[in-house]
Amino acid sequence: MRVLHFFKTYWPDTFGGVERTIHAIAKGTAKYGVESDVLSLSETPVENSIEFDGHMAHKAKLDFEFASTGFSREVFGRFRELSQKADIVHYHFPWPVMDIVHLTVPPGKPTVVTYHSDIVKQKVLLQFYKPLMFRFLKSVDRIVATSPNYLLSSDVLERFKSKTTVIPLGLDEADYPKADEVTLARWRDKLPNRFLLFVGVLRYYKGVHILLEAAKRNGLDIVIVGSGPMEAELKQAAGQNPHNIHFLGSLSDSDKIALLEMCAGFAFPSHLRSEAFGLSLVEASMFGKPMISCEIGTGTSFVNLDKQTGFVVPPNDVDALSNAMKSLWDNEQKAAALGAAARDRYLACFTAEKMCSAYSRLYGELTGSRAG
Repeated sequence: MRVLHFFKTYWPDTFGGVERTIHAIAKGTAKYGVESDVLSLSETPVENSIEFDGHMAHKAKLDFEFASTGFSREVFGRFRELSQKADIVHYHFPWPVMDIVHLTVPPGKPTVVTYHSDIVKQKVLLQFYKPLMFRFLKSVDRIVATSPNYLLSSDVLERFKSKTTVIPLGLDEADYPKADEVTLARWRDKLPNRFLLFVGVLRYYKGVHILLEAAKRNGLDIVIVGSGPMEAELKQAAGQNPHNIHFLGSLSDSDKIALLEMCAGFAFPSHLRSEAFGLSLVEASMFGKPMISCEIGTGTSFVNLDKQTGFVVPPNDVDALSNAMKSLWDNEQKAAALGAAARDRYLACFTAEKMCSAYSRLYGELTGSRAG
């Protein structure tokens, strides 16, 4: 069976949450006899069309971007060419250009959409896009929500409930090899003995500004890993040389793994629905870390269960976040128990193996084969 994944960006151009999910599915379904291709856009399509972990990352020329949407004239022809070779086309939503390509160049094959997120920020543009979006979602065979929470809270998914199933996102522990002693020692020299960790792109919906205010109130050490459009603004908000706030910028996976091993807990204060799942929480669960997240009606409260794997607090509430941080900090025995439960939940719900087994079964249903 051959599956074509289609999304606006992919490795090596970018490797965020959706891209990591595509990679995990392509890599993990191979054991079920699934061959995968990925089509995305790139400013350098020739150089960046390369093999990656057993599958091809194909590129079409990115012409320009508007409202976080990449546009390409070339992608129509590339999609036609690659979809003809596929048994299933697997779309990753949202990306309006993808909808246009699908409706303009119908693949004539079974289709599935992983619905990663509602469109939250571009509210005005959404009103113009809705007719196209609904036509696209109506035309595909199956839709996958990434958590039961998101399926219940999304007005869009409510309209397509009858053909929507839930397959939670998962990560492969083999992609997170244990940190070596040299890397651990280097970070021990640079950072305090105990700290709470945040990992993520510094975007408007991540709530890091709330985390900074909470850290100012409680004085606890927080380490912030990641860069992004809000970085300069957040550093300014933190003030000059704050003693307990440590911005580390973007780091390699090996450095991130070391910090995940070292941290006392994981703070993930995303306060808007743009945070649809929170793969960083799955990473923290994998490492057995107690978590703090916000109740925003999305997958974050599916990964992190209040008072079971950590604490879930109201969004945009500095006091509640600060108190949750102190609760983790002051009661190490309780924090360790929450972390152990988080690890158990990762093994039960969020491994790449569980995700890929579910997708292979879905592919089999769509094609009438016995995959998975």
